[in-house]
Amino acid sequence: MNTKIVETENVTVSFDGFKALNHLTFSMDVGELRVVIGPNGAGKTTFLDVITGKVQPTEGRVLFKGKNTKKLAEHQIARLGIGRKFQTPRVYLNLTPRENLEITCNRRKDVFSSLFSSSSKDEKHKVIGLLETIGLSAKADIAAGLLSHGEKQRLEIGMLVGQSPDLLLVDEPVAGLTDEETYHIGELLLALAQSHSILVIEHDMEFVRQIARQVTVLHEGSVLCEGTIEEVQNDPRVIEVYLGQQ
Repeated sequence: MNTKIVETENVTVSFDGFKALNHLTFSMDVGELRVVIGPNGAGKTTFLDVITGKVQPTEGRVLFKGKNTKKLAEHQIARLGIGRKFQTPRVYLNLTPRENLEITCNRRKDVFSSLFSSSSKDEKHKVIGLLETIGLSAKADIAAGLLSHGEKQRLEIGMLVGQSPDLLLVDEPVAGLTDEETYHIGELLLALAQSHSILVIEHDMEFVRQIARQVTVLHEGSVLCEGTIEEVQNDPRVIEVYLGQQ
């Protein structure tokens, strides 16, 4: 059995001659929580785009659970077990948190049937459990548009988990959040890491310190270094290209 959940082998992505990713080789174990950091322009978003199939590599290949995803469409890669959360929350604002979760947990994946037919007993239990996990049980039946920004972020993470992916890709989940909201997101991701493989892209170094087990630093489309947060913070190359810019 392949112990790697995702791997990139010598991946290059060129846009009009500019190399957003430059011979990027990366791997992450099943069950791992990995944080990827790097300055603006390091290739972090393109990295996620390549994993999900939104962007095809100019060179190299991406493996998910040992399977080459090159010939697969974006939706086919998602069905293999990859869920992605973008920086801006993507929730149905006119629906309640409960309804948002019912839609994503519904095995028929149909908005109409989710809203106008009864959920199975298992689906109802799953939604109740997710509401507890993301800390929104008390606000389960108000419009999602009334939630704070941090609560919307937690709701979308819950919606992502509701799809039962093997790998969660989470892009800058604490951008624009208060310190308290940031802490809650960190605790949620740490709890989910007990049963999921999670890859987080982040800029907020205090948040990285809260959740990081292993950190990968990208610079100019390549891996600059990897290690614990302490190892990364003390690496002279990182201080020069990233932390020294703070």
